[in-house]
Amino acid sequence: MRTRALSIGVIGAGAWGTALGCVAARNGHTVHLWSRDPERAALLNRMRTHPRLPDATLAPGVHATERREDLLGSDLILLATPAQALRQNLQSFSDLLERPLPMVICAKGIETTTRSFLSDIVEELMPKSEPFVLSGPAFAADVMKNKPTAVTLAGRQLQRATDLAAQLSLPTFRIYSSADLLGVQLGGAVKNVLAIACGISDGRSLGDSTRAALITRAFSEMLRFGNSLGVDPLTLTGLSGLGDLVLTCSSLQSRNFSFGVALGRGEMTAAGPGEGPTIEGIPTARAVTAIAAERGLDLPICQAVTMILAGKITIEEAIDQLLSRPLRSELVQI
Repeated sequence: MRTRALSIGVIGAGAWGTALGCVAARNGHTVHLWSRDPERAALLNRMRTHPRLPDATLAPGVHATERREDLLGSDLILLATPAQALRQNLQSFSDLLERPLPMVICAKGIETTTRSFLSDIVEELMPKSEPFVLSGPAFAADVMKNKPTAVTLAGRQLQRATDLAAQLSLPTFRIYSSADLLGVQLGGAVKNVLAIACGISDGRSLGDSTRAALITRAFSEMLRFGNSLGVDPLTLTGLSGLGDLVLTCSSLQSRNFSFGVALGRGEMTAAGPGEGPTIEGIPTARAVTAIAAERGLDLPICQAVTMILAGKITIEEAIDQLLSRPLRSELVQI
């Protein structure tokens, strides 16, 4: 149960950062929502709505700002920038956020250049701070509209994660706690790659049966990848693993799925959109397949997505390769 109101800083004023800032404000906390774009901050304060969330109003306790100094007195930081931009944004705040703080990672991905999970970046750049990860099947638009949602918050100590979850939970935004910091991150990162595959399948009109098979085999790849890194397989059967995978692989609200659909229809190139929302699965695909190669893992769906995005094979060639794989026991190597 929440014992006192907090000052919460949100680094990243995209749709997800804005939605989470509103969750915190609805809990009675004061929220400073930081945007690197002064015009975006001014627009949020003036219009009290986000351009990508036009049907919802910002909670009264949310104040957008382009001033880094406004986050100086924060009791808690939510990191809601794209995964590949996390390092740069943390570095820009390193001189201000030197004291020990809980830092909740809200992005989903693996840094491509270093193949680091995002908690490793936080611990590297903010060694005094305590990393947490918030992940699960949730769309910003649903959260803003108070539609019932459940996610997972993980930290290295379960009680700390449980206490923090209580500070941020709402009746319509239920946060379950976990001590599997790596497992919760892994599920959120890998599902973006697999959602691109499911989107391509839908874009090619391969049918609902194909999508169901892809999701099931994709989950086996997630388990295999997690097992190689020592995460708890039960974590991956929960909200941040299977739950997020099912949502992301079956809804056009998912950026990764909708990108895959456009790619499958021939409406977009493998490079992705030049502007607009970040497609986290594109860079994460490279990181996942590189780690898999180092560990001798067979992740055919992830590998096919990476090859398509790199322009090394066509979608038709990828489909043929997946369908011509040898038949074997379903439970092998899971």
